[in-house]
Amino acid sequence: MRVIMFTMPTCMPAIFLGHGNPMNAITNNRYALAWQALAAKIPKPKAIICVSAHWYIPATMVTATQTLETIHDFGGFPEKLSNYEYPAQGSVQLAKDVQKLLGLKECGLDKRRGLDHGAWAVLCRMYPKADIPVIQLSINKREPPEYHYALGKKLMVLRDEGVLFVGSGNVVHNLHAYAWGERKALAFEWGVRFESRVRELFLSRQERKLIAYETLDPEAMLSVPTPDHYLPLLYIAGMRKKDEAVTFSLEGFDGGSISMLTVELGV
Repeated sequence: MRVIMFTMPTCMPAIFLGHGNPMNAITNNRYALAWQALAAKIPKPKAIICVSAHWYIPATMVTATQTLETIHDFGGFPEKLSNYEYPAQGSVQLAKDVQKLLGLKECGLDKRRGLDHGAWAVLCRMYPKADIPVIQLSINKREPPEYHYALGKKLMVLRDEGVLFVGSGNVVHNLHAYAWGERKALAFEWGVRFESRVRELFLSRQERKLIAYETLDPEAMLSVPTPDHYLPLLYIAGMRKKDEAVTFSLEGFDGGSISMLTVELGV
């Protein structure tokens, strides 16, 4: 099996970003500033693989096109955001290497899809020049949490080839409870409790409990009513190397019910 040959002196990080509101792409707030600072303190990657909550489909697919459309998969936001373009290029070769690592029957190539806002809304703050090849990996909604953790383990080898992994979602994501128009709303106690438990489990390397997230708290389903925003975290957990430290450079809640926590390996 051929793996894409990138050479770098150190292993690239694997990072989970709480992406929150898509307006963070064009608003100079503390989230955008933190993402910029994070990119500045790590080596420049040769390529980026992003797992976003917003490509949640009944299949495992990877983008395999050189030109990536900027997908505006939302509504009701200002025209400036709806017209925003992030002109990143893809990497067909990296997509094929991911497919080989995961298995040809397991992972398909999508030759039309671009980047959804879970990917570009954070990458445009980290790498505004759009000068790094990007591919996106879908989240297979038919598979259980263990599956997504296992895929992370399979792909971990690419970190040593200069590839930055970005999981984009939110540890706590409950839009029904979100305080629209009240961005400084106090965080719900159930969300703070759940996020704290996730942090504890990362620090103590209890990945099995992270996978069984539904059992972490009696009110876990308030924090994760649907799995799409939580599952990107498990890819990052699967990529953790032995004795690798975890850091959390950004925390806090937006609208009371969306955790903006970052989880960083190798930073």
